[in-house]
This record gives sequence, C-alpha cells and structure tokens, in this order.
Amino acid sequence: MSTTTSAGTPPGTPEATDATTPVFSVDGLWKVFGPKAARVPADPELAALSPAELRSRTRCTAAVADVSFDVHKGEVFVVMGLSGSGKSTLVRCLTRLIEPTAGSLAIDGEDVRAMDKSRLRELRRHRAAMVFQHFGLLPHRTVLDNVAYGLEVQGMGRAERRERAAAIVAKVGLQGLEQRRPGQLSGGQRQRVGLARALAVDPEVLLFDEPFSALDPLIRRDMQEEVVRLHREEGRTMVFITHDLQEALKLGDRIALMRDGRVVQLGTPEEIVGSPADDYVREFVRDVPREQVLTVRTAMRPASSADEAGTGPALRPDATVSQAIEAVARAGSPARVMDDGRCLGVVDADALLGVVAGTGGAPREATERPGEADGPGTDLAKGADQRKEAV
Repeated sequence: MSTTTSAGTPPGTPEATDATTPVFSVDGLWKVFGPKAARVPADPELAALSPAELRSRTRCTAAVADVSFDVHKGEVFVVMGLSGSGKSTLVRCLTRLIEPTAGSLAIDGEDVRAMDKSRLRELRRHRAAMVFQHFGLLPHRTVLDNVAYGLEVQGMGRAERRERAAAIVAKVGLQGLEQRRPGQLSGGQRQRVGLARALAVDPEVLLFDEPFSALDPLIRRDMQEEVVRLHREEGRTMVFITHDLQEALKLGDRIALMRDGRVVQLGTPEEIVGSPADDYVREFVRDVPREQVLTVRTAMRPASSADEAGTGPALRPDATVSQAIEAVARAGSPARVMDDGRCLGVVDADALLGVVAGTGGAPREATERPGEADGPGTDLAKGADQRKEAV
C-alpha cells in the first residue's frame, strides 16, 4: 500500500529515517509485575518458568515475556490473544504508558526507554496516538471539540484546529453530527469520534487497543471496514490489539499470536492459518475457512510451455483459493497465476480442493520465483522457520 507523509514534523522528531528502519523495533521486551520483577528477565532459570511456576516461586507475573518483533512502515501489525495473554500490556509498553521491566524498544531507531518526560510527551502527542475500547470522550464537549482536543493540547489555535477537526469528522463519516455530544451518539458513532480524535493529530502510527470489542457485530464490521478504508487511503502504520481471530485475519498484514505473555507465532494471516506453529495455534485456527485466507501460491504447480500458452483464466498471486476455485469451476480448466505478464504457475481443481481439505499444498519449486528463494514466494514451511528465528 502507498504511504503518505505527515503535514509537518513535530519539534524534536527526527527529520528523516532510513526507509528500512522499523517504525517500532522491540527486542527481548519484558513486563513483570511483583516484588522481584527485575530479577526474572535476568535469571535464565526464572525466565524459563511457566506462569504458574513463576508465581509460586517469586509471586511475580510476567505479563510480557521476552517478546521481539518489528513493525514496518505502512503495515497493519495485529497482536492477538485471549484475555490475559499480555497483548494490552504490550501495546501500552510501546509508548511507556506502562514501563517495561527489561529489553529494548525503539521508534524510528530512537530509544524509547531512554526518553525523558519531554520526549515522551512528544511521542504521545505527535508520533503515536491510541484508540481505546471505551472511547474516552469528554461528555460536555461536542463531537467537533472532542476531535479537536488533541490539537488543543498541542497548542494549535482555535480556528485552525476546528477547521482540521471538521475535515477529519467528514473523513470518518460523521459529517452533520459536529455539534452533538457523546451522549447523543450510538456506540459506533462514539468510536468513530475516538478514531477521528486520534487521526486529527496526524500521528505516524495509530495504536488500537481492542477498540471494537464492545460494539454490536454489525457495527463492529462497519468499523473494521472503516479501518481498512482509511489504511487503503492513507497507508498509515497501525498496531491493532484484538482477541478476535476473524478481526485479526481481516485487518492484519502480519499477526503476532500471544499466549501467557509470549509470542507463539508471528507471520502473515496465510502463514498462521496454513502453517500453525504448534497445537495451540492449530486449535486457534481450526474453524477458519482456509480457502478464504490461503492464496493460490499454496496450490500452484510449475507451468509448462503449454500452460503458459493456454487460454485458461488468469489470477494474481494474492488471489485467494476461494477466488481460484470459482474461476476454475467457471472456466472448466486450470488457471494461470500471472504477475507482471509472467506466468508463475498453474492451479487446478484437485490442488485447490486439497488445500481446502488441508491434505495438499504446493511443492517448493512451484511457490518460488526463479532466483528469489527468499522472496515473497517462499513456501510456508520455510516461512515457519524464519518466524521461529524472529520470535
């Protein structure tokens, strides 16, 4: 997805960073609660204990335990897990709303743990904005003034901030409701106000802490579509916390699945569903319709010269197995997987149905482009090995 640059650089923010520098870089991060918190990450024996054993021996709880990942510019990075997995604690550590116990944490290469109070305020006001589950709106203020609140904190003049707030209100679909107060809005509308308030300060990254979990299913779906639309239009970096697998698969470019404070698997939705790291992840994704998540790369075979000259339907490499099944069934012949005018491979009905059933998949040579063994076409088995190294 394309990205856009901010309208201006806040004072004290690094003016330029290398394009390859992660927005967030987290390495060996710990957050331990308890009387001996600092000892746990430093002691390999304690660090290796299960949550129950750690509580029994030290009366400590490791809410985040040795977590490592990078968030890249323009991606939606989802942290998913059940209640108590540590995901909300983790996102609060990113801006030191909760102080980490150990490990390194950087934004655009700058050490967040070394920031003084002034730099932290700059981080929270200009560079990273949070959207919470319970909205946090000011009940006595109108929609427009709630959206403009962050700009007021930044010191922007009244006329300018109200003009910018009005534009953001329209962007999130609340035009005409500017003068209403939160008590006059539905849950979905209040959440849109919260989203607009975060967008108004033009942050580099948006942090969502289970923002839609209290909403009705239909409203929740609408808000998910709103996030997808905003990301498509702006390409803004997002870190999204959720306990809902379907939400994670819908929104995430990559997903970190947490359990007991640790990341048990880190990968794309396709990797999580197609190559679960262990029985816990396998159980998590058991009921996911594989054909709606896995792409044709998991089912394609190498193309022969006859295939390349064929007249079957053409599919992009990111087409889902579901889309491929429909195309192959309609044409009554195998489909070619095409990218930039080049035939990468061919998928047929048997291979596609094997992927759906979980009994088949693509051979390694079919999922790699010539000369790109480590590129986006790398098969899921190799992807699993890379993820183990990453976490």
